[in-house]
Amino acid sequence: MPIVLFHDSSPSGDITGQVLQLVVSYLTDLSMLAVPASNPLYRVYEWALPCEVDLYIQRIGRQPDAPVELIVAFAEDNPAEVVGFLLYLPVKSHPEACGINYMAVKKSHRRRGIGREMMERAIARYPHVELTCSVAKVPYYEKMGFQVLDSHHCQIVMNTRCESTPGMMGICDVEAIYRSPQVQQIQSQLLQRWGLKEIQNAQKQLERHAEQMTQKAMAFAQGRLAK
Repeated sequence: MPIVLFHDSSPSGDITGQVLQLVVSYLTDLSMLAVPASNPLYRVYEWALPCEVDLYIQRIGRQPDAPVELIVAFAEDNPAEVVGFLLYLPVKSHPEACGINYMAVKKSHRRRGIGREMMERAIARYPHVELTCSVAKVPYYEKMGFQVLDSHHCQIVMNTRCESTPGMMGICDVEAIYRSPQVQQIQSQLLQRWGLKEIQNAQKQLERHAEQMTQKAMAFAQGRLAK
């Protein structure tokens, strides 16, 4: 499985486009809130999350103080087809550390070890790796050597070591994306289509969903750490 690391320059437009399409295809899996496609506000996240990932990709090799790296897996029978990606942020002040932002593998290419191989490549470069994931994905990462440290909002915090890395990563200003004219336009279109009451209900559903996930993550982390 051809796997390529991009750390000193961004990939071509075609590769970037395929990565962003994976983000759209697996939005529910990749979004922290696990936004369901049935929620009318899904369209907002469908635009915003690929925009966020693209901002990171365009930063590769261009901001030494806020580094970004991207690992891309290609199909064996078609070297031009992107079948997986792993995007992470090295911690500038700690050369051994990084934080995982997003990872996705095409459903047609899962259970072939692609995710594991991409993660192993990242760990080989930065042995002290931290990520957050849903409760359901904890066993998957435990098999790669990660351990539960805590919960954060609706996610479980996992690390290759028994403690988090001090230091800062160059996180994008996501709030700016959600305040953008593009998002405002999408919200306006949703209001016209669904009406104010339905959109308010959709927001309340997401809030309840997030609260349930948060409670589940807290209980899981406390139970795991108590063992």
